[in-house]
Amino acid sequence: MKVLVKNQLIERDEAKVDVEDRGYQFGDGVYEVIRMYNGQFFTYDEHIERLYASAAKIDLVIPYSKPELRALVDSLMEANNIGTGNVYLQITRGEQSPRNHVIPSTPPEAVLTASASEVPRDTTLFENGRKAILEEDVRWLRCDIKSLNLLGNSIAKNKAHQAGAFEAILHRGENVTEGSAANAYMIKDGKLITHASNNLILEGITRQVILRVAEENGIPVVESGFTLTDLAAADEVFISSTTIEVTPIIEIDGKVVGDGKRGPITKKLHDAFTKEIMKQCGELAVN
Repeated sequence: MKVLVKNQLIERDEAKVDVEDRGYQFGDGVYEVIRMYNGQFFTYDEHIERLYASAAKIDLVIPYSKPELRALVDSLMEANNIGTGNVYLQITRGEQSPRNHVIPSTPPEAVLTASASEVPRDTTLFENGRKAILEEDVRWLRCDIKSLNLLGNSIAKNKAHQAGAFEAILHRGENVTEGSAANAYMIKDGKLITHASNNLILEGITRQVILRVAEENGIPVVESGFTLTDLAAADEVFISSTTIEVTPIIEIDGKVVGDGKRGPITKKLHDAFTKEIMKQCGELAVN
């Protein structure tokens, strides 16, 4: 398996991170996960725009132009012969010695690392749905930055796993924000309701596509957010991310959502989302 370190393709077992890299010591960096179907990237430009935007929010300069970065990512995917899968891409602020919280006035050169893996579509997710738990959102207040600081997300996701669930739906007090690794939505009276795009959630690329195809298909979109009380009375609930697309949530904390099956609007949205994939990447194999 080949990976990228800076601008070099090397074998996975040769890859090394300096012990004083600020990404390793402070989580000082940003990342993206980009999806491929049939050897073609889906929403590549949107992911890269978000990567550069996240970097700008923490005053991190990516040492590659967007065309240069695309050439590097293309070489990584080709070297690993990825058909349907993901590329994980991260940029750290680089190596600083001695360790110091203060960013030096002349920052070190940012360090790019990236890896690629084959990840088939799991159609059982989209058709059968999964269970979720509720968990207090204790993350920092800049969730709009796709940073390497994912400890809060990881703890919540692990609690869901320990409870036999797929995802943790996070809330700040009464107000639902998103999932530990996904955006969250509910359907009530034919309306798609989700949290406003602000510092409390990550503006998901899949989310952007979902909101667009919802409006194109006559499904009203309300970005006012919703409460735990609203969620308990939802007709349908689903989550989304780069890999899980549009995944229904059929049970939350042991309480069945709707009739315990994927709802009609969730299905309609996933069908529309699938058409968007095929526009960019061609016909999709059925697993």
